[in-house]
Amino acid sequence: MNWAGLYTVLSGVNRHSTSIGRIWLSVIFIFRIMVLVVAAESVWGDEKSAFTCNTQQPGCNSVCYDHFFPISHIRLWALQLILVTTPALLVAMHVAYQQHQEKKLLVLTGHADPKHMEEVKKHKMRISGSLWWTYVCSVVFRLLFEAVFMYIFYMLYPGYQMMRLVKCEAYPCPNTVDCFISRPTEKTIFTVFMLVTSSICIVLNMAELVYLVVRACARRGQHSSNPSSGKGSFYGHKLSSEYKQNEINQLLTEQDGSLKDMLRRNPGLQEKGDRCSAC
Repeated sequence: MNWAGLYTVLSGVNRHSTSIGRIWLSVIFIFRIMVLVVAAESVWGDEKSAFTCNTQQPGCNSVCYDHFFPISHIRLWALQLILVTTPALLVAMHVAYQQHQEKKLLVLTGHADPKHMEEVKKHKMRISGSLWWTYVCSVVFRLLFEAVFMYIFYMLYPGYQMMRLVKCEAYPCPNTVDCFISRPTEKTIFTVFMLVTSSICIVLNMAELVYLVVRACARRGQHSSNPSSGKGSFYGHKLSSEYKQNEINQLLTEQDGSLKDMLRRNPGLQEKGDRCSAC
């Protein structure tokens, strides 16, 4: 698995994430992916070859290993990390779509110079509107995947503990045989560590979800009190520009009205103005 490629893709999402989302991504890569790649894979490297049973019956070792370890911890953790980080790609695709729309709008308005195009690519998207829904859905999916895999681990390995000795009576074993697991204490420590980091990620996802909802409610209340507030993208800038133009037009209208009142009060000024116009 090319974890470096996954990091390159998700680092682009990190720029548009909340502060809690950045912490979550750091925990994912430092405490889960790096530990999985650097240490955990070497610990489970001999799980099949070092799994021995006190019998010479052909096939007994393989059947007992498959019974107690239906899926490897390493492969299950790799699958978990892939599924947990996949929803972040939805945010990346949504951000790319919005940037494409803004570039298209710049081309239509005649501002398609390289400087403006680079600014559209670099500026941070504000999490609002449809992007807010995409971001919230990605956080919810992350929560669901984390919870599902925690439940799968509990069902496959009750107590999250690796036993030193297991008894197997599956066919073709001639009778109940004793099977021994290599490095059970070390594997238990790594299992608990990975589950604790998964629990931390669940707490971070819940905190980020609450933060997004509270922030959206606060923004809606602010928007109801100030309807002219724009959004955090090129469209928001366009709306703010239109608002400023409306203010300028209103100011000119007021000045025009005050000038008419002045001419009404001083007819002499109006006569002088008419003479100058005639000249």
